[in-house]
Amino acid sequence: MRIVVIGGGAAGFFAAISARAHHPGATVTLLEKSDKLLAKVRVSGGGRCNVTHACDTNKELARHYPRGERFLRKAFEQFTVKDTIGWFAERGVELKTEADGRMFPISDSSETIIEALLGEAERLGVKVRQRTPVLRLKRADDRWMVHTEKEVLPAERVIIATGGSPKLEGLQWLADLGHRIVPPVPSLFTFNLPNEPLRELMGVVADPVLVRIAGTKLESTGPLLVTHWGFSGPAVLRLSAWGARELQAANYTFTVNVNWTGGRNEELIRSELQALRTDQAKRKLKNAIPFLLPARSWEFLLRKVQMDPELACEHLGRKELNRLVNALTNDAYQASGKTTFKEEFVTAGGVSLEDVEPRTMQSRVAPGLYFAGEVLDIDGITGGFNFQAAWTTGWIAGKLEP
Repeated sequence: MRIVVIGGGAAGFFAAISARAHHPGATVTLLEKSDKLLAKVRVSGGGRCNVTHACDTNKELARHYPRGERFLRKAFEQFTVKDTIGWFAERGVELKTEADGRMFPISDSSETIIEALLGEAERLGVKVRQRTPVLRLKRADDRWMVHTEKEVLPAERVIIATGGSPKLEGLQWLADLGHRIVPPVPSLFTFNLPNEPLRELMGVVADPVLVRIAGTKLESTGPLLVTHWGFSGPAVLRLSAWGARELQAANYTFTVNVNWTGGRNEELIRSELQALRTDQAKRKLKNAIPFLLPARSWEFLLRKVQMDPELACEHLGRKELNRLVNALTNDAYQASGKTTFKEEFVTAGGVSLEDVEPRTMQSRVAPGLYFAGEVLDIDGITGGFNFQAAWTTGWIAGKLEP
């Protein structure tokens, strides 16, 4: 059997490795259009590679995917987090779990993961060809003809792991084969606040913070990072994933509401601020920092509500108290535009899951064609979930079950 895997990313390599492991007599050829293999693996997690996420159950794991939860719940029955950990451990790569559940190699280097994947592919005899873009696929009798710039490769089975496409036309070749395509939109992006003075706090991290999109039900709690262009950090990235389509429909112009206390209610906040007047009466407001807020953000909020940070706490009046409570619970900022999160570009959209069998990853409209990774309408929030989906779908696709 001749198998062609299209795409040299995480899903593509895992699919090729799986194909050779399950079909040792087959010829497996992996085609990558660029001169770089496993590019996203290399930059993930700041170069440390966030391999997966510690989740006790498949149901819990699947909840972290804004698109694809039900589909993946079935897929995770075959290959889940424990399988990922075991697979890398068998190849000498131990993973560690950080406080937030993210899992990295103990080496803290993505090269460790890349070496494991490249090494296993080489050991199994996967043929890897770089700078080999696929121009089109055609069905001929009982096989596929994979057209590249230089040749036509016949294959009984083809696995497509080309990753997400930022534009609909990038998926047209799959639509031409009869697949329904969910239009791609960006996911995992940061919020631009071009006209907000808050950007002067660049580098400040507040945790936990509750972030909401005004006029929607979208909200997220976690660390918030202020950057020179606006808001980033896990809370914002999660929000961008869950709200990918709504925010795109709003042309990325919306109001961000921030509860700097992580979601505490007004009554509790008011009570703690009132206590400052007696418990820290002579202390300057700027030094009486409540709710473990970063000092710079607390002083910024004081100035925002037109309060003198040098004022003694005992002079905190009723009107000032009301303004502070509002600033802490419902601070508002105008977002206009987005910025890609580092180089970890993720799209929502792709091949419709209705056209793919979750237990085999085979196309329901094109026999002998399988899918893996972000080319499917699957995307997870930040934290290792997109890689776990790549390992799972790649492993299943490589089994090439009918």
